[in-house]
Amino acid sequence: MKQYPRVLTIAGSDSGGGAGIQADIKTISATGGYAASAITAITVQNTIGVEQVVGISPEIVAAQIQAVISDIGVDAIKIGMLHSTEIICAIAEQIRKWNITNVVLDPVMISTSGHKLIEDSAIEALKTELFPLARVITPNIPEAEYLTGIQIASQKDLPQIAQKLSKTGNVSVLMKAGHATENELIDIFYNAEDNTTTELRSPRIETKNTHGTGCTMSSAFASFLAQGYSLTDAAKAAKEYINQAILSGAQYEIGHGHGPVDHFFRLHK
Repeated sequence: MKQYPRVLTIAGSDSGGGAGIQADIKTISATGGYAASAITAITVQNTIGVEQVVGISPEIVAAQIQAVISDIGVDAIKIGMLHSTEIICAIAEQIRKWNITNVVLDPVMISTSGHKLIEDSAIEALKTELFPLARVITPNIPEAEYLTGIQIASQKDLPQIAQKLSKTGNVSVLMKAGHATENELIDIFYNAEDNTTTELRSPRIETKNTHGTGCTMSSAFASFLAQGYSLTDAAKAAKEYINQAILSGAQYEIGHGHGPVDHFFRLHK
């Protein structure tokens, strides 16, 4: 019998469908993986913004992870929105228990609309509990500034920032450049396993449909790792996927704010 590349996404639910668990499941499915999920929070949101966040109990989050891994198993885990220190610690305990090494952590802190999605006390726990268990972290510029305390003036700063973040947990870092102002965006992937830095270049796409781009890219990364890609090849494939999803999604209009990318762009050609 054939075996699916199995990806467990641990993240918050987005009622608008453009980010979080919903974006993760679409992305994993579109890139050839089998998506299972553990929901960490329920958000009340749409394309305009986040109205409310309600955390799921750490016990239920842990039970979801346990249920999936004990039966289905996993080839990679993607971690997104984590609302509290207690949930972070519960997830870290499960990762250690099951000895999961293919972990992509997207340190989600602020939504596209500017709403804070994590408690202040949880940020330190994120760095101390989960960074050392992750294989890759995928911060954007505001998240990297928050984590390092260093203001990023331009894309030229990203390689240095990526290496600085890597040292917090001996973890590889995909620094996303989407918040930069240059016409050509240059994401930086620092591979801590072979000490190499790769530039992932793409032209800026003028669109307001950028909701869930970070969730989508990190889920694609995890999906490609689950399929056996090397770290650097998975980073390149994830970059290509998100570029095409943004480009295709720019042609659509959903809602009155930041719409989603087109996760299933391959079906629409």
